[in-house]
Amino acid sequence: MTSRLSRALAVATIAAALVSAPRAGRAYDVNDAHFHLTNYIQEGTDIRTFLDIMGSRVGRVALFGIPLQQQWSYRVSGDAAPGYYLESDADLYYYSFTDARIAMAYKSLSKKQQARFDPMITGFNPADMYAADHIRRVLETFPGVFTGIGEFTIHKEFVSSKIAGDAASLTDPALDRILDFAGEVGLVVILHSDIHMPFAKPEQARTYFDQTKALFARHPRAIIIWAHTGLGRIVQPLPGHLALLDEIANAPNLAHVFFDISWSEVAKYVVASPESVAATADFLERHPTRVLFGTDEVAPKDQVSYLGIYDQYAPLWQKLSPRTSEQLRIGNYARLFDQGRKKVRAWEAVHVR
Repeated sequence: MTSRLSRALAVATIAAALVSAPRAGRAYDVNDAHFHLTNYIQEGTDIRTFLDIMGSRVGRVALFGIPLQQQWSYRVSGDAAPGYYLESDADLYYYSFTDARIAMAYKSLSKKQQARFDPMITGFNPADMYAADHIRRVLETFPGVFTGIGEFTIHKEFVSSKIAGDAASLTDPALDRILDFAGEVGLVVILHSDIHMPFAKPEQARTYFDQTKALFARHPRAIIIWAHTGLGRIVQPLPGHLALLDEIANAPNLAHVFFDISWSEVAKYVVASPESVAATADFLERHPTRVLFGTDEVAPKDQVSYLGIYDQYAPLWQKLSPRTSEQLRIGNYARLFDQGRKKVRAWEAVHVR
């Protein structure tokens, strides 16, 4: 082996280690703005086990269950109990008890351990005018626990059509009532809504985008994180996707809107080619305060599966400036969720007896 080749291999090894290991002088690699402790049948990881999984790599986590329960219909699947929404044609239904389970898991921790979590309320039906009342009751029942609401869903491939009852809509007054209340309290909002329909053609790129943008504009007091930048498993980025995100990031009246790049399905689009990595890095460098990292992992069993997406993004981390990388991985989370905690505790001090 030549000395030149040896040096090249050494540099590559060091570079790989810098991507996956904690940075020198920093306690954690990342904060996770999007994590589900439980799955679609309300089973999941014990919160203390999850603390071990976070280990020394993940500092803080926005923690929530899943608002929907997959029905086990014996007529549909017999003895085959579905563990995921794609494993049955039976309905999904809203499961509000998830908020109580998240609250009790959080309250079982020490204060030092609690400081690493920002629990979120998610067990409400966004098509129900009473949904905001559910959120208020959860805050009244569990003061000192929650920082925000979500992830909740309006349009989602495969899922929306399976939910029993009325379909959610971006133009529903029930959703406006939820976001009005979130703005009043200071709750951080994580909203999932596909940017367009599955398998959309380029001329359909704005199918849901214009309604989403109008929704955001109607609620300037609410801090809103648009999950996955509107993408999904088959809701793929159409040409001009980043230009649509620019449209929001550049709008003076939408400074309260942020994005997360959670979900391995999103990461696969970002790292698909050197060109896609470069385009995403360019967007992030132009808007370093507007995007948060999240995993979107559901009830992981170990750190390897939990942080697989972090390592999947290695080409992106290598492309970003140190300052932008720090904001995406750590700083933006801390700023938004610290602000949310402070506002919600202040609201509770006045309204919860």
